[in-house]
Amino acid sequence: MKNKKILIIHTGGTIGMVRTESGYAPQTGALMNELRQIRDLTSPDLPDWDIVEFDPLLDSTNVRYEQWNSIAETIADNYCSYDGFVVLHGTDTLAYSASALSFMLEGLDKPVVFTGSQIPLCELRSDGRDNLITAMMVAAEGRVREVTLYFGGSLMRGNRAIKYSADRITAFTSPNYPVLASAGISIEYTGQEMNTNVKHPLHSNTLNVIRMRPCRIGVIKIVPGIQFEIFEPIRFEELDGLILESFGKGNIPQYDPALTRLISEASKSGTIVTVCTQCTAGSISLGIYKAGSALVEAGAVSGGNMTTEAALAKLTYLLSKELPREEIRRLMQVDLRGELTT
Repeated sequence: MKNKKILIIHTGGTIGMVRTESGYAPQTGALMNELRQIRDLTSPDLPDWDIVEFDPLLDSTNVRYEQWNSIAETIADNYCSYDGFVVLHGTDTLAYSASALSFMLEGLDKPVVFTGSQIPLCELRSDGRDNLITAMMVAAEGRVREVTLYFGGSLMRGNRAIKYSADRITAFTSPNYPVLASAGISIEYTGQEMNTNVKHPLHSNTLNVIRMRPCRIGVIKIVPGIQFEIFEPIRFEELDGLILESFGKGNIPQYDPALTRLISEASKSGTIVTVCTQCTAGSISLGIYKAGSALVEAGAVSGGNMTTEAALAKLTYLLSKELPREEIRRLMQVDLRGELTT
């Protein structure tokens, strides 16, 4: 790690929280106090590092597009001064933020590693120490030059990861794409990282940050017996986007035509309707069953095997670029950052 230097960006989250009368909460300076007590952080086997602490620090349930913009701009402002970046973030919305940054950082050619912990660093059994140190090593090595998420021994593509457990130390999984590396006695890379020598759509030759703007995007999960009339007060045509979590390969109930009517009206008004599967793993294939053909006829597009987190981030990104709506519909079905298997 000689002559390597990384920047740690602390946004908040469990890893830097302290106990309060109301439960764990972020506290300015608390993380740095804990880091000073970790002797390994001065090891010659680790890169040199600096830290930027956001103000205010947030529980990740409060993270919005403004924080995505702040993280992206911090990386851009320091891009030439560091070999890689580690973003400390709360776990609840970690997969959303990692997905968002993967799209926002156009032309990225350095490692950006998101991580956090299930147990604060101030506690005896914290998983934060290993997550942080390994993330720092991955960021310094520079083997994987894309937005990733490291947690509990696995390095995952950021826009492929989901939080699957509220209790386990291995809280994240990548259901539709192999892990990029596994950390055991050593860090073993799998060769699944993005080939940065291949030009991907919308990539530029230098780092370019696309700022996210507030978008009106709704998410509806289809459940058995759902009463579609409860959605009729919603003016779907005023939404920028709608993500529909369907059954299986892209199926919806056929006992009530209200949903397809609403989707059709929304699509004609310019709303981008994207269908994802509510299954943990697998892919949408609209029209393979009669129960899903109505969505195609109504103007919905397939989210393929994107996670809901990635679909939301990608749709926000494309809307923020102010592209024509038909172009957004097309690009939602195109692999831009390794988020989608085509």
